[in-house]
Amino acid sequence: MAQEAARLDAADPLAICRSEFLIDDDLAYLDGNSLGALPKAAPARVAQVVQKEWGEQLIASWNDAGWIGLPQKMGSKIAPLIGAQTHEVIATDTTSINLFKLISAALAMRPGRKQVLSEPGNFPSDLYMIEGLEAQGLAERRLAERGDIEAALDENVALLLLTHVHYKTGEMFDMVRLTKAAHDVGALVLWDLSHSAGAVPVDLNGANADFAVGCGYKYLNGGPGAPAFAFVAEGHLANLQQPLSGWMGHNAPFAFEDDYQPAQGVDRLLCSTPSVIAMSALEVGVDLIAMIGMGPLVEKSRALSEFTRAAMARHVPELTCISPADPAQRGSQLSFRHEHSYELCQALIARKVIGDFRAPDVLRVGFAPAYVRYADCARLVSELRDILDSGEWQKPEYAERGAVT
Repeated sequence: MAQEAARLDAADPLAICRSEFLIDDDLAYLDGNSLGALPKAAPARVAQVVQKEWGEQLIASWNDAGWIGLPQKMGSKIAPLIGAQTHEVIATDTTSINLFKLISAALAMRPGRKQVLSEPGNFPSDLYMIEGLEAQGLAERRLAERGDIEAALDENVALLLLTHVHYKTGEMFDMVRLTKAAHDVGALVLWDLSHSAGAVPVDLNGANADFAVGCGYKYLNGGPGAPAFAFVAEGHLANLQQPLSGWMGHNAPFAFEDDYQPAQGVDRLLCSTPSVIAMSALEVGVDLIAMIGMGPLVEKSRALSEFTRAAMARHVPELTCISPADPAQRGSQLSFRHEHSYELCQALIARKVIGDFRAPDVLRVGFAPAYVRYADCARLVSELRDILDSGEWQKPEYAERGAVT
């Protein structure tokens, strides 16, 4: 297995991309689906923003350094990665806030309907945002199991809200089929791309999607708490109404008018002043992913996951893979179920193999193809085998659960 991994790494055309990230050579980092690695160019870019643009140029940088246009600039750079037009995407706020905006906007576009359909086990923020609107009497949350979603779509549904790649299992929805099914009953669709953008093929325009959101800190490598992005299909831009009518979303923010007039196009999704430092760090990560290209990244992602899935099945059969067997039907991750997944995860971390745990019993490993090596995947398998055989996972300290895992 190690020899095969070495052969694959030697032949990997993306192997050189790892040198673009600040990551220890002896670290097997398989958690880029939770927090992407730091691009080496990001600290210098942040330092430039802080020391030169902020420190020396001060307020002039809103114009001279282009701070005021960063949300649009970043939206236009993210758009090609998710199959959207540049004027349909904007980088702003957080995924949760953008969910609130777009759920509300969709409900306003479907008067007489209040139901927002999703699935149990969707990422919590997606469900919580529906619940919050329900508490205000603006929405009705309705959940259907994954296999029953199409049957649950009817004339009462205003919006179908789904995460494209499931955060826990990695299973990927058929975006084209489900978007059409929702449209057939007059419903709109909002896709959460947090575990998709920069890792799997996404074609929002090709799928005729209405809305989408996503985060910048996973496969886009924008750093912890990086700004999120939002997509609104061109056909909806003129009628979009979002509830957070903040200053930056005004048609003429520097006119300082008392009454709100929404900006044109996707700019009306803006609310607050952009986080300039964070947005600048995100730009470095997005530029890097765009430079590598989605085609090569997807190809390597699938190869890494298939190598790992086969090796785990052969050498560590005690862990059951719960991700789809077909790499075209899953995201850039694999998830395994075991009674002691938490302890196994902690033991791996102690050996500098970084994955993560998802309650109640899932060990999850992600494949950020820009910097993950086949050797990292082989090491995961061999270390797990040794941890199980040696009983190391039974150390008392590995059972002590912290706030973040």
